[in-house]
Amino acid sequence: MTTASVPTSGTSRARVGVQRFGTFLSGMIMPNIPALIAWGIFTAFFIAVGWTPVPALATLVGPFIHYLLPILIAYTGGNIIYGVRGGVVASIGTFGAIAGSDYLIAQINADLPADNQLGQVHMFIGAMIMAPICAYSMKWLDSLWEGKIRAGFEMLVNMFSAGIWGFVLAIIGFYPIAWVVNGIMQVLSNAVDWLVSMNLLPLTSIIIEPAKVFFLNNAINHGVLTPLGIQESADTGSSILFLLEANPGPGVGLLLAFTFFGIGAARASAPGAAVIQFFGGIHEVYFPYALMKPMLILALIAGGMTGVTTNMLLGGALRAPAAPGSIFAVIAQVANNSYVAVLLSVVLAATVTFLISWVILRASRKRDLEAMAATDDAFGAAITQTAAAKGKSSAALDGLRSGAATSADGGIEPATMTEREIKNIVFACDAGMGSSAMGASVLRNKIKKAGIEDVTVTNKAIAALDPSADLVITQNQLTDRARQKTPDSVHVSVDNFMNSPRYDEVVDLVRAQHEDGKA
Repeated sequence: MTTASVPTSGTSRARVGVQRFGTFLSGMIMPNIPALIAWGIFTAFFIAVGWTPVPALATLVGPFIHYLLPILIAYTGGNIIYGVRGGVVASIGTFGAIAGSDYLIAQINADLPADNQLGQVHMFIGAMIMAPICAYSMKWLDSLWEGKIRAGFEMLVNMFSAGIWGFVLAIIGFYPIAWVVNGIMQVLSNAVDWLVSMNLLPLTSIIIEPAKVFFLNNAINHGVLTPLGIQESADTGSSILFLLEANPGPGVGLLLAFTFFGIGAARASAPGAAVIQFFGGIHEVYFPYALMKPMLILALIAGGMTGVTTNMLLGGALRAPAAPGSIFAVIAQVANNSYVAVLLSVVLAATVTFLISWVILRASRKRDLEAMAATDDAFGAAITQTAAAKGKSSAALDGLRSGAATSADGGIEPATMTEREIKNIVFACDAGMGSSAMGASVLRNKIKKAGIEDVTVTNKAIAALDPSADLVITQNQLTDRARQKTPDSVHVSVDNFMNSPRYDEVVDLVRAQHEDGKA
């Protein structure tokens, strides 16, 4: 049964497209964050300016970032598209891009004086370009002779076709891709250098903070900031770019403002969300609070700009990406002599966001209280429609009606009810790791306490959704993408994975189905 869906506007389609692109980039980067952390630890301890310099172990740092990390990213991206086969050919093609970049840099340096030579360009963007090219092209080639190979020759054809095509892709990576990526990196590096020299880097918060709230941050963070930050960190030992998006200060400042000056469910849930966001690093938990009152995005921008300015003035930077964006991860990656600057940037960013949010919340408090008092019965209408379609009422539907939550607090969409039996519930988010894992844990505990068995609750990236999901729970900004992926599943939108009234409604529905089945 297909769930009802609201027609998607052009703006919404564009947002979904950017989100999908960012999700793909995130899907390549996020599983390899442990490798980036390991590289950051090697850098922190063993390079010449590290805590415990060890020249022999420091020799691992260069190959780690220049070869291992890009190839891991390429393999992951290829695997997402076409399994192990896609991952292997993507790795081959990316190695060609790495070698091509080194060759190009050597050719340029041959004509430059020794004190003005270029350093290596690390093929992170090259890997993210090569992975889909290699995997999709291999998938297409395999489709040409699928079912046409004589029995007994399948392995021979599969091995040689991937090897030969990998050879071709490595040459493509060596010449056009390596040269294009070097040019892109040069342009982006020059743009960042210009922003820094003109003291304009804080203006990036005007783009980054709204992008985060609308779940568009992955395209910016993993597509631009992480590759540039790693390149800068490899050259200088640290980069401020790692703090442009990961600073937890603006988010915790917003949540603290709701803790003291919010109303209703938003105020009740804000303290727990602040702990999860600040210490757990799951920034998605504060996005709904900003979306329910978009004016608060101005507070986030001001806080972000404050944090960036503080780091610029005092030299705050990280050695490697802080992922997830927890204060613990930030502290773990702080460059030597930058602790005061980085911690002060977090405190000041939180303070500025808190103060501006306080002004906005106080100014609209009376209007918000009046709106909260007005009951939005959209969910009740959905229950009535379901009962009419079924031809009779039931205890489950009556229970849902009595527990129906208004959308005034969270702005969440009504759950679409169905007669489909719910056995596999999936929480889905961008990367399938942070907020969705938290939401799955919350609902799993509720189902367990209700004594319901034979129902699984898991978490996945939206890109990994499949038709086996009976019910998919997503944050409302991501529901359109989830519907496109599994149109026959029941889709439930929530504004907050941490604490949503929809969870109790889902539990009631599943319990009622089990009781009807036993009857």
